[in-house]
Amino acid sequence: MRIGLLIMATLIATAATARPLVIAHRGASAERPEHTIAAYREAIRVGADFIEPDLVATKDGVLVARHENEISGTTDVAAHPEFAARKATKIIDGVATTGWFTEDFTLAELKTLRARERLPQLRPANTKFDGQETIPTLDEIIALAQAAKVGIYPETKHPSYFRGLGLPLEPPLLAALKAAGWTTRAAPVFIQSFEVGNLKALRGQTQVRLIQLIGDGVSGDGVAYDTLVTPAGLKGVALYADGIGPAKDRVIGRDAAGKLLPPAPLVADAHAAGLQVHPWTFRPENYFLPTDLRRGADPAARGDIAAEYRAYLAAGVDGVFSDDPESAVGAIAPR
Repeated sequence: MRIGLLIMATLIATAATARPLVIAHRGASAERPEHTIAAYREAIRVGADFIEPDLVATKDGVLVARHENEISGTTDVAAHPEFAARKATKIIDGVATTGWFTEDFTLAELKTLRARERLPQLRPANTKFDGQETIPTLDEIIALAQAAKVGIYPETKHPSYFRGLGLPLEPPLLAALKAAGWTTRAAPVFIQSFEVGNLKALRGQTQVRLIQLIGDGVSGDGVAYDTLVTPAGLKGVALYADGIGPAKDRVIGRDAAGKLLPPAPLVADAHAAGLQVHPWTFRPENYFLPTDLRRGADPAARGDIAAEYRAYLAAGVDGVFSDDPESAVGAIAPR
Protein backbone atom coordinates (compact mmCIF):
# COMPACT_ATOMS: atom_id res chain seq x y z
CA MET A 1 0.00 0.00 0.00
CA ARG A 2 2.79 2.42 0.97
CA ILE A 3 4.61 1.72 -2.30
CA GLY A 4 1.45 2.53 -4.21
CA LEU A 5 1.08 5.84 -2.38
CA LEU A 6 4.69 6.74 -3.12
CA ILE A 7 4.21 5.94 -6.81
CA MET A 8 1.06 8.06 -6.89
CA ALA A 9 2.86 10.95 -5.20
CA THR A 10 5.74 10.76 -7.64
CA LEU A 11 3.40 10.74 -10.63
CA ILE A 12 1.52 13.77 -9.33
CA ALA A 13 4.73 15.66 -8.56
CA THR A 14 6.12 14.85 -12.01
CA ALA A 15 2.94 15.94 -13.75
CA ALA A 16 2.89 19.14 -11.74
CA THR A 17 6.19 20.26 -13.23
CA ALA A 18 4.95 19.86 -16.81
CA ARG A 19 2.54 22.82 -16.75
CA PRO A 20 1.23 25.41 -14.32
CA LEU A 21 -0.78 23.98 -11.44
CA VAL A 22 -4.50 24.47 -10.92
CA ILE A 23 -5.10 24.92 -7.20
CA ALA A 24 -8.77 24.78 -6.26
CA HIS A 25 -9.10 27.63 -3.78
CA ARG A 26 -11.23 26.31 -0.93
CA GLY A 27 -12.48 23.77 -3.46
CA ALA A 28 -14.56 24.86 -6.44
CA SER A 29 -15.89 27.69 -4.31
CA ALA A 30 -17.48 29.57 -7.20
CA GLU A 31 -19.76 26.53 -7.65
CA ARG A 32 -20.31 25.19 -4.13
CA PRO A 33 -20.04 26.64 -0.60
CA GLU A 34 -16.33 26.87 0.21
CA HIS A 35 -14.43 24.32 2.26
CA THR A 36 -17.04 21.59 1.91
CA ILE A 37 -16.54 18.07 0.63
CA ALA A 38 -18.94 19.00 -2.19
CA ALA A 39 -16.67 21.90 -3.20
CA TYR A 40 -13.60 19.68 -3.16
CA ARG A 41 -15.36 16.95 -5.13
CA GLU A 42 -16.45 19.43 -7.77
CA ALA A 43 -12.86 20.71 -8.05
CA ILE A 44 -11.62 17.17 -8.53
CA ARG A 45 -14.30 16.49 -11.13
CA VAL A 46 -13.23 19.42 -13.29
CA GLY A 47 -9.54 18.50 -13.17
CA ALA A 48 -7.84 20.53 -10.41
CA ASP A 49 -4.35 19.35 -9.47
CA PHE A 50 -4.66 20.35 -5.82
CA ILE A 51 -7.49 21.08 -3.42
CA GLU A 52 -6.85 23.75 -0.80
CA PRO A 53 -8.05 23.43 2.80
CA ASP A 54 -7.47 26.33 5.18
CA LEU A 55 -6.84 24.70 8.55
CA VAL A 56 -8.01 25.84 11.97
CA ALA A 57 -8.24 23.92 15.25
CA THR A 58 -11.17 22.78 17.35
CA LYS A 59 -11.24 22.92 21.14
CA ASP A 60 -10.14 19.28 21.21
CA GLY A 61 -7.25 19.85 18.81
CA VAL A 62 -8.72 18.49 15.57
CA LEU A 63 -7.86 20.30 12.33
CA VAL A 64 -10.88 21.32 10.26
CA ALA A 65 -11.28 23.34 7.06
CA ARG A 66 -12.59 26.90 7.44
CA HIS A 67 -11.26 30.07 5.86
CA GLU A 68 -11.31 31.66 9.30
CA ASN A 69 -11.72 30.37 12.82
CA GLU A 70 -14.70 32.76 13.08
CA ILE A 71 -17.51 30.77 11.49
CA SER A 72 -20.69 32.87 11.49
CA GLY A 73 -20.28 33.72 7.80
CA THR A 74 -19.84 30.15 6.60
CA THR A 75 -22.12 28.13 8.90
CA ASP A 76 -25.53 28.30 10.53
CA VAL A 77 -24.06 28.64 14.02
CA ALA A 78 -26.07 31.81 14.73
CA ALA A 79 -29.28 29.77 14.33
CA HIS A 80 -28.27 27.35 17.12
CA PRO A 81 -29.61 28.70 20.44
CA GLU A 82 -27.55 26.14 22.35
CA PHE A 83 -24.41 27.99 21.21
CA ALA A 84 -25.63 31.58 21.65
CA ALA A 85 -23.55 32.13 24.79
CA ARG A 86 -20.35 31.30 22.94
CA LYS A 87 -20.47 34.43 20.81
CA ALA A 88 -17.39 36.45 21.68
CA THR A 89 -15.03 39.19 20.56
CA LYS A 90 -11.40 38.22 20.12
CA ILE A 91 -8.24 39.82 18.80
CA ILE A 92 -6.99 37.81 15.81
CA ASP A 93 -3.68 39.02 14.37
CA GLY A 94 -4.35 42.44 15.86
CA VAL A 95 -7.93 42.76 14.59
CA ALA A 96 -10.99 42.68 16.87
CA THR A 97 -13.40 40.06 15.54
CA THR A 98 -16.84 39.20 16.87
CA GLY A 99 -18.59 35.89 16.31
CA TRP A 100 -18.20 32.21 17.03
CA PHE A 101 -14.79 30.55 16.91
CA THR A 102 -13.77 26.98 16.14
CA GLU A 103 -11.47 26.81 19.16
CA ASP A 104 -14.52 27.14 21.43
CA PHE A 105 -16.19 24.02 19.98
CA THR A 106 -15.35 20.35 20.06
CA LEU A 107 -15.37 18.52 16.76
CA ALA A 108 -18.59 16.78 17.74
CA GLU A 109 -20.24 20.15 18.34
CA LEU A 110 -18.96 21.60 15.06
CA LYS A 111 -20.34 18.61 13.21
CA THR A 112 -23.85 19.65 14.29
CA LEU A 113 -23.48 22.83 12.21
CA ARG A 114 -24.13 23.11 8.49
CA ALA A 115 -22.15 25.04 5.91
CA ARG A 116 -23.57 27.92 3.92
CA GLU A 117 -22.44 30.19 1.08
CA ARG A 118 -20.18 33.02 2.27
CA LEU A 119 -20.93 35.37 -0.68
CA PRO A 120 -24.66 34.93 -1.37
CA GLN A 121 -24.98 38.29 -3.16
CA LEU A 122 -22.30 37.35 -5.70
CA ARG A 123 -22.97 33.61 -5.78
CA PRO A 124 -26.72 33.19 -5.28
CA ALA A 125 -26.74 29.84 -7.11
CA ASN A 126 -24.57 28.39 -4.35
CA THR A 127 -27.20 29.11 -1.71
CA LYS A 128 -29.24 26.13 -2.91
CA PHE A 129 -26.54 23.98 -1.29
CA ASP A 130 -26.83 25.73 2.10
CA GLY A 131 -27.40 23.29 4.91
CA GLN A 132 -26.28 20.21 3.00
CA GLU A 133 -22.68 19.88 4.20
CA THR A 134 -20.83 19.67 7.49
CA ILE A 135 -17.41 21.13 8.30
CA PRO A 136 -14.83 18.63 7.00
CA THR A 137 -11.80 17.48 8.94
CA LEU A 138 -8.29 17.33 7.50
CA ASP A 139 -8.41 13.54 7.68
CA GLU A 140 -11.61 13.49 5.59
CA ILE A 141 -10.01 15.77 3.00
CA ILE A 142 -6.85 13.66 2.79
CA ALA A 143 -8.95 10.51 2.29
CA LEU A 144 -10.86 12.22 -0.53
CA ALA A 145 -7.65 13.45 -2.18
CA GLN A 146 -5.97 10.06 -2.01
CA ALA A 147 -8.97 8.30 -3.46
CA ALA A 148 -9.08 10.80 -6.33
CA LYS A 149 -5.28 10.92 -6.79
CA VAL A 150 -4.99 14.68 -6.39
CA GLY A 151 -2.81 16.72 -4.08
CA ILE A 152 -3.63 18.90 -1.10
CA TYR A 153 -2.41 22.43 -0.46
CA PRO A 154 -3.19 23.13 3.21
CA GLU A 155 -2.81 26.56 4.80
CA THR A 156 -2.04 27.00 8.47
CA LYS A 157 -4.39 29.84 9.48
CA HIS A 158 -3.22 32.20 12.22
CA PRO A 159 -0.56 29.78 13.50
CA SER A 160 0.83 32.15 16.16
CA TYR A 161 -2.67 32.74 17.51
CA PHE A 162 -3.44 29.04 17.79
CA ARG A 163 -0.04 28.31 19.29
CA GLY A 164 -0.82 30.90 21.95
CA LEU A 165 -4.00 28.98 22.81
CA GLY A 166 -2.05 25.75 23.26
CA LEU A 167 -3.52 24.42 20.00
CA PRO A 168 -0.56 24.50 17.57
CA LEU A 169 -1.55 23.58 14.03
CA GLU A 170 1.71 22.09 12.85
CA PRO A 171 1.97 18.87 14.96
CA PRO A 172 -1.43 17.46 13.96
CA LEU A 173 -0.87 18.54 10.35
CA LEU A 174 2.47 16.73 10.14
CA ALA A 175 1.01 13.70 11.91
CA ALA A 176 -1.83 13.51 9.38
CA LEU A 177 0.58 13.80 6.46
CA LYS A 178 2.79 11.09 7.95
CA ALA A 179 -0.21 8.79 8.38
CA ALA A 180 -1.00 9.37 4.69
CA GLY A 181 2.56 8.50 3.66
CA TRP A 182 3.17 12.09 2.55
CA THR A 183 6.49 13.10 4.07
CA THR A 184 8.88 13.78 1.17
CA ARG A 185 9.36 16.47 -1.43
CA ALA A 186 7.74 14.13 -3.96
CA ALA A 187 4.51 14.06 -1.95
CA PRO A 188 1.51 15.78 -3.56
CA VAL A 189 1.52 18.40 -0.84
CA PHE A 190 2.34 22.09 -0.43
CA ILE A 191 2.03 23.62 3.05
CA GLN A 192 1.36 27.36 2.91
CA SER A 193 1.38 30.10 5.50
CA PHE A 194 1.17 33.89 5.68
CA GLU A 195 3.53 33.72 8.63
CA VAL A 196 7.29 33.26 8.32
CA GLY A 197 8.29 31.73 11.64
CA ASN A 198 6.20 28.60 11.38
CA LEU A 199 7.43 27.90 7.84
CA LYS A 200 11.02 28.20 9.03
CA ALA A 201 10.24 25.79 11.85
CA LEU A 202 8.47 23.40 9.48
CA ARG A 203 11.51 23.33 7.21
CA GLY A 204 13.35 21.47 9.96
CA GLN A 205 10.48 19.03 10.51
CA THR A 206 9.33 17.96 7.05
CA GLN A 207 10.54 17.56 3.50
CA VAL A 208 7.21 18.41 1.88
CA ARG A 209 7.16 21.60 -0.14
CA LEU A 210 6.48 24.90 1.61
CA ILE A 211 4.97 28.10 0.21
CA GLN A 212 5.37 31.57 1.68
CA LEU A 213 2.11 33.46 1.22
CA ILE A 214 2.52 37.18 0.63
CA GLY A 215 -0.21 39.71 1.22
CA ASP A 216 -0.15 43.38 2.13
CA GLY A 217 1.11 44.98 5.30
CA VAL A 218 2.60 42.79 8.01
CA SER A 219 2.32 39.07 8.72
CA GLY A 220 0.79 37.66 11.89
CA ASP A 221 4.29 37.22 13.28
CA GLY A 222 5.41 40.73 12.45
CA VAL A 223 7.21 40.46 9.10
CA ALA A 224 6.62 43.23 6.54
CA TYR A 225 5.65 41.55 3.28
CA ASP A 226 7.32 44.24 1.19
CA THR A 227 10.67 43.04 2.52
CA LEU A 228 10.03 39.54 1.15
CA VAL A 229 9.45 40.51 -2.48
CA THR A 230 12.76 42.25 -3.14
CA PRO A 231 15.46 40.16 -4.88
CA ALA A 232 17.31 39.91 -1.56
CA GLY A 233 14.12 39.06 0.32
CA LEU A 234 13.24 36.31 -2.15
CA LYS A 235 16.68 34.78 -1.73
CA GLY A 236 15.98 34.69 1.98
CA VAL A 237 12.61 33.01 1.41
CA ALA A 238 14.35 30.37 -0.72
CA LEU A 239 16.32 29.28 2.35
CA TYR A 240 13.18 27.80 3.91
CA ALA A 241 10.44 27.65 1.23
CA ASP A 242 9.97 26.24 -2.25
CA GLY A 243 7.80 29.01 -3.60
CA ILE A 244 5.68 32.05 -2.93
CA GLY A 245 1.96 32.62 -3.08
CA PRO A 246 1.62 36.36 -3.67
CA ALA A 247 -1.54 38.39 -3.94
CA LYS A 248 -1.99 38.51 -7.70
CA ASP A 249 -1.74 42.32 -7.83
CA ARG A 250 1.90 41.91 -6.86
CA VAL A 251 2.43 40.00 -10.12
CA ILE A 252 0.32 42.23 -12.37
CA GLY A 253 -1.02 45.42 -10.88
CA ARG A 254 -3.95 47.57 -11.98
CA ASP A 255 -4.01 51.19 -13.02
CA ALA A 256 -6.23 53.92 -11.59
CA ALA A 257 -9.07 52.75 -13.85
CA GLY A 258 -8.76 49.16 -12.64
CA LYS A 259 -7.19 47.82 -15.85
CA LEU A 260 -4.26 45.41 -15.91
CA LEU A 261 -0.80 46.94 -16.07
CA PRO A 262 2.31 45.26 -17.52
CA PRO A 263 3.75 42.54 -15.27
CA ALA A 264 5.96 43.50 -12.35
CA PRO A 265 9.41 41.83 -12.05
CA LEU A 266 8.28 39.57 -9.18
CA VAL A 267 7.99 36.33 -11.19
CA ALA A 268 11.40 36.76 -12.80
CA ASP A 269 12.99 37.68 -9.47
CA ALA A 270 11.38 34.70 -7.72
CA HIS A 271 12.49 32.31 -10.45
CA ALA A 272 16.02 33.70 -10.20
CA ALA A 273 15.91 32.77 -6.49
CA GLY A 274 14.71 29.25 -7.34
CA LEU A 275 11.14 29.81 -6.16
CA GLN A 276 7.84 28.83 -7.77
CA VAL A 277 5.09 31.48 -8.00
CA HIS A 278 1.42 30.62 -7.32
CA PRO A 279 -0.64 33.85 -7.16
CA TRP A 280 -4.06 34.17 -5.53
CA THR A 281 -6.99 34.44 -6.08
CA PHE A 282 -8.64 34.16 -9.51
CA ARG A 283 -12.41 34.58 -9.36
CA PRO A 284 -14.80 34.62 -12.32
CA GLU A 285 -17.27 37.30 -11.23
CA ASN A 286 -17.09 40.84 -12.61
CA TYR A 287 -16.74 42.17 -9.08
CA PHE A 288 -13.25 40.67 -8.82
CA LEU A 289 -11.99 41.11 -12.38
CA PRO A 290 -10.01 43.98 -13.91
CA THR A 291 -12.39 46.55 -15.35
CA ASP A 292 -11.36 45.83 -18.92
CA LEU A 293 -12.27 42.15 -18.51
CA ARG A 294 -15.74 42.65 -17.05
CA ARG A 295 -18.80 41.77 -19.08
CA GLY A 296 -21.86 43.91 -18.40
CA ALA A 297 -22.70 45.85 -15.25
CA ASP A 298 -23.84 43.04 -12.94
CA PRO A 299 -21.11 42.46 -10.31
CA ALA A 300 -22.18 38.81 -10.01
CA ALA A 301 -22.03 38.12 -13.76
CA ARG A 302 -19.03 36.26 -15.08
CA GLY A 303 -16.47 38.15 -17.10
CA ASP A 304 -13.49 37.22 -19.25
CA ILE A 305 -11.47 35.31 -16.66
CA ALA A 306 -9.76 33.36 -19.45
CA ALA A 307 -8.05 36.56 -20.55
CA GLU A 308 -6.88 37.17 -17.00
CA TYR A 309 -5.36 33.70 -16.81
CA ARG A 310 -3.60 34.27 -20.13
CA ALA A 311 -2.00 37.46 -18.85
CA TYR A 312 -0.60 35.70 -15.78
CA LEU A 313 0.51 32.63 -17.71
CA ALA A 314 2.36 34.94 -20.10
CA ALA A 315 4.04 36.47 -17.05
CA GLY A 316 5.41 33.02 -16.22
CA VAL A 317 3.50 31.94 -13.11
CA ASP A 318 3.82 28.30 -12.05
CA GLY A 319 0.27 27.85 -10.83
CA VAL A 320 -2.92 29.69 -9.92
CA PHE A 321 -5.28 29.65 -6.97
CA SER A 322 -8.77 29.73 -8.44
CA ASP A 323 -12.31 29.72 -7.07
CA ASP A 324 -13.32 28.39 -10.51
CA PRO A 325 -10.87 25.58 -11.27
CA GLU A 326 -12.78 24.49 -14.35
CA SER A 327 -11.97 27.79 -16.08
CA ALA A 328 -8.35 27.51 -14.94
CA VAL A 329 -8.05 23.99 -16.35
CA GLY A 330 -9.55 25.27 -19.59
CA ALA A 331 -6.96 28.03 -19.81
CA ILE A 332 -3.95 25.98 -18.74
CA ALA A 333 -4.67 22.49 -20.05
CA PRO A 334 -7.62 22.58 -22.46
CA ARG A 335 -9.06 19.16 -23.12
